[in-house]
Parts: sequence; structure tokens; C-alpha cells
Amino acid sequence: MNNKTLFIGVAAFITIIFIAAVGVYKSKQPSTIANEQLPALERINAPTKGGNKAKVTIVEFFDPACGTCSQFYPLLNNLVKKYQGKVNVVMRYAPLHQGSEDVVKMLEAAHLQGKFWPALEVLFANQERWVEHHVSNPTSALAGIKTLKLDHDQLDSDWQSSKVAKIIAQDIQDGKTLQVRATPQFFVNGKPLVVFGYQELVNLVEEAVAEVY
Repeated sequence: MNNKTLFIGVAAFITIIFIAAVGVYKSKQPSTIANEQLPALERINAPTKGGNKAKVTIVEFFDPACGTCSQFYPLLNNLVKKYQGKVNVVMRYAPLHQGSEDVVKMLEAAHLQGKFWPALEVLFANQERWVEHHVSNPTSALAGIKTLKLDHDQLDSDWQSSKVAKIIAQDIQDGKTLQVRATPQFFVNGKPLVVFGYQELVNLVEEAVAEVY
């Protein structure tokens, strides 16, 4: 067997394994969520952007330490702009990285001052400064958030409060109910993104828009 034949054989084998892996991943993801799970998608006063009367809602369970969440953020903004008034985004916390639970508390504290989106953008833009080897450094994350114009004393008080702890606990529990095991996890009008990818999310949103408009 010459090198060319060997290369083609190995490439074909890898392709087959990849297709099989995608099939296994897809088979483990529910294509819909049960009616009794639907309330877990929503939480009053969760951070949101887009049209207040939008008929299409993207719910994202995210971890600010997640590199893929950071990469998807511009795509979400583009979808909101493309379908102006028709699509909104709701953010739910899923602190799966070590140390991230305190960081999402800080984000929620910023949200209480109307600064969730600027705080999230600061964390995403400077992720390498406060995340190392997939472990969050809350002290460094807090320093980044405090570069924003907000009440720092109130921020410190809020992120350590029982009120914020209850909000984060609800998101974590709702994530478990919806079988969120990795971030980002997207749901569009209640339908989970079964096969993960940029275009797959775009397609799911396009389908939802076509159904309701």
C-alpha cells in the first residue's frame, strides 16, 4: 500500500468516525422539550435584548468563562439586528466552569444597575485576563466589571446578597431541568439547538421567523 492510498484510507476512516460521532451526539439531544419543562426556559427579569413584542425568542444558557459563548455573541447581535423587532435574546446563567458561579453573580449585580450588557462585553473582550485553563478568577473578573460607570459599593453588596444567589440558583436548576450540560446551549421558541453550529442556529431562527411572521 503506497502513502497516497494509506492517506485516503485514514481520511475516509476519520470521516466515518466523525459522522458517527455527530449521529451519537444528535441522538442524545432531544429535538423538543416536554411541556412540563417549558417554564424552565423563562425567568422574570432575565437579561434580554431585541424587540419587546418579538415573536421569536432565543434563550441562551451561557457561562461568561466559555470561549464559545464569546465567539457566538456577535452572531446573536447580528440576528437581533437582521430581524429587528422580530427576534429577542434572553440570557440565562449556566456557570459550569470552576469559579464562574461568583462571576455570574457579579454579572447579575451589574444587571440590577442596568449594566448587564456592557459588563458581559467587558468580560468577553478580556476573557484571557480572568480565565486560565478553563478556571475563572472572580477577583480579576470583578476588576474588569468595575471599569464601568456603576456604583461599586452597591455592586459588591448585591453580588454577595441572598437575592442574587437565589436568581443564580434558579438558573442553575432550570438548566438541569432542561438538560443543559455544556455552554452555550440555545433554545429558539422552545426548540433546542440539536446539532451545534453557527449555521444551525441561524437556520433554526430562520425557521422560527418563517413560522410566526
